[in-house]
Amino acid sequence: MHVALALSLALAAPPPRPPPTPVRMASDVHHGVTVADPYRWLEDGKDPEVQAWGKAQDARTRAWLGSLPYLEPLRAEVRRVVTAQAARYDHVARAGGLWFAAKTQPPRQQPFVVTLASLDDAAGEKVVLDPGVLDPAGTTSIDFFEPSHDGRLLAVSLSRKGSEAGDLHLFEVATGKELPDRIPRVNGGTAGGGVAWNADGTGLWYTRYPREGERPAADLGFHVEVWFHRLGTPESADVYELGREFDDPRIAEHFLQSSEDGRVLSLVQKGDGREFALYLRRPEGGWRKVAGVGDGVVAARLGGDGGLWLLSRQGAPRGKLLRLSPDEPELSRARLVATAAEGAIVGLEPGSGLCGIEVTRSRVYLTEVVGGPSVVRVLDLDGKPLGRLEAGGVGAIAELRRAGPDEVVYGASTYLEPRAWMRAGADLAPRRIAAISVPSPVDFSDVEVLRETATSKDGTPVPMTILRRKGAKRDGKAPALLTAYGSYGINNAPGYRPGRRVLLDQGFTIAIANIRGGGEFGDEWHRAGSQVRKQNGIDDLAACARHLVARGYTSRARLALQGGSAGGLLMGAMITQFPDLARAVVAEVGIFDMIRVELHPNGAFNVTEFGTVKDPEQFRALHAYSPYHRVVDGGRYPMVLLTAGANDPRVDASHARKMAARLQAASRSGRPVLLRMSEFGHGIGTALDARIAEAADVYAFLLESLGVRWRAPRHASGGPAGAK
Repeated sequence: MHVALALSLALAAPPPRPPPTPVRMASDVHHGVTVADPYRWLEDGKDPEVQAWGKAQDARTRAWLGSLPYLEPLRAEVRRVVTAQAARYDHVARAGGLWFAAKTQPPRQQPFVVTLASLDDAAGEKVVLDPGVLDPAGTTSIDFFEPSHDGRLLAVSLSRKGSEAGDLHLFEVATGKELPDRIPRVNGGTAGGGVAWNADGTGLWYTRYPREGERPAADLGFHVEVWFHRLGTPESADVYELGREFDDPRIAEHFLQSSEDGRVLSLVQKGDGREFALYLRRPEGGWRKVAGVGDGVVAARLGGDGGLWLLSRQGAPRGKLLRLSPDEPELSRARLVATAAEGAIVGLEPGSGLCGIEVTRSRVYLTEVVGGPSVVRVLDLDGKPLGRLEAGGVGAIAELRRAGPDEVVYGASTYLEPRAWMRAGADLAPRRIAAISVPSPVDFSDVEVLRETATSKDGTPVPMTILRRKGAKRDGKAPALLTAYGSYGINNAPGYRPGRRVLLDQGFTIAIANIRGGGEFGDEWHRAGSQVRKQNGIDDLAACARHLVARGYTSRARLALQGGSAGGLLMGAMITQFPDLARAVVAEVGIFDMIRVELHPNGAFNVTEFGTVKDPEQFRALHAYSPYHRVVDGGRYPMVLLTAGANDPRVDASHARKMAARLQAASRSGRPVLLRMSEFGHGIGTALDARIAEAADVYAFLLESLGVRWRAPRHASGGPAGAK
């Protein structure tokens, strides 16, 4: 063992009482049910009284965490492991003979864009755009970037303080010089954003949010459309192209891609519920609807063979691959090429705009997820199996990109090793791209990865991954952290998180659950945990917690739960429905008021995932699990840490404010409920130093709430723990 553990449930001196929070009762009536809302006044984040209340809550939390004698050495340890890897490359793509990538290189606060003439030689790497040069404070971040097909120009969306409210900037790749063209409001936290270049790089299609005055202020985060901008012309000359034809244009999310021959695709999602329509623009102009919402198409790719490739869930919840001629894009003429094998074919990767399908001149690459981990099946253009690409161990493949006529590059990740970039040609022999596969000195060789299955309330098997030190006993004494997400059809995939080393060195077991609502087994798995069936995912996580206890990995007194965003909603449900199942809960940027969430801009996009109070059945389901409304006076709740971002466009900070107030007033367990506020947003675009500070605070909370006394890892005094 690298550390000596001393476990005790005796905490440090408790934090002072929270600031007084007056009750100002409001209520609404939905379908004959009166819904009380005692802290609605905390919704107005611009109100000076609310701001003062939030600052007082945050000051209380930080003062208590700061009083822990080990916070500073813990923070230093978090910084060590998070910044140990010299660099990381993401979003690798080829254009015009150059390779583009987002590079993360501590101590720089934000990723920056670089080019390489060859992926095998980083010596020729060149920085095109570094947000840290534009903003030395580190608060400006890249939302997305896209090179022109010839690699001469780069389009970049930039936003500040995690707001995701991005403006489009254009740069010459060779010189880094910014062009005078600048387009505001191309990205947002509601519908995202993107661009697609025309064939010769003289213009681009972009996602356009309404300008002030074009729509009411409450609608400025909605009605995103696709417009075209020709370089060198004023924005006022830009031309509307697509968006108003969509069946629900208010909550349309456009994912754009284009090919070198001048074709453009817009895959349009209806809110966040994984329902799509598809439009194709031919080189001669004009958009054509290929598939509508309800036709089952969930992803599309312009292939290197010249075809239009579609992933459909119609009659195939785990996916089927179709091919169309882009010259005759009638869905009824689509040719079935392949169906899912052992897993579910990955469609559009939420949040990235990337597709889990790639097609070269003679090969089809299909990413399939099997309960969390994933592989890539390789087929010929007629669907004949040719082989497969694997990540190794319990791993996942992501960012599958065409790199040449018959070559792809992809990132392979596991829980124990950072992403390795691989290249595979027609011979299907994977080769590691050493120049951009940067190893980390943080060593996980003493950690084992286990896959186990819990049984949910209705008998459904729920897979989970368990990380722990080799040789650790299963005597119920180890502290444990259980995490999950379970929404939007997102796969909770294997990935390298160096910060886990800190908890493992303190004796923690870490478990990652693949609950319903995610995409681990395809569309049926997602639908089984969305809208009126959301409770299934909550029950799945409770089953995983009980499994860890029953198998001796931990005990209820040593168990903590953690989740963010929709995973934060999950944490709120665990607090209120299963208050004695874990001793501590961390809910980061979570949704807690399911009755009023749809009144916020991104909440309206979430209706297709969670449901609406306007529908009687959906209201009953929402009200039944809405965490804020399920808090009971006198309840004995676990120790809770809630986090929120002042600039969060995805989950309004009022959710955390209201939940904190309600729990603080109701709980009689004697365990504190803490609220930590950030000046950034949902986590996207947060500066490196702020991410390290928050991670250290969360880890300190976990150690203190579970009674784990900090012991410095042996490497800190000359030993080798956690480092090669």
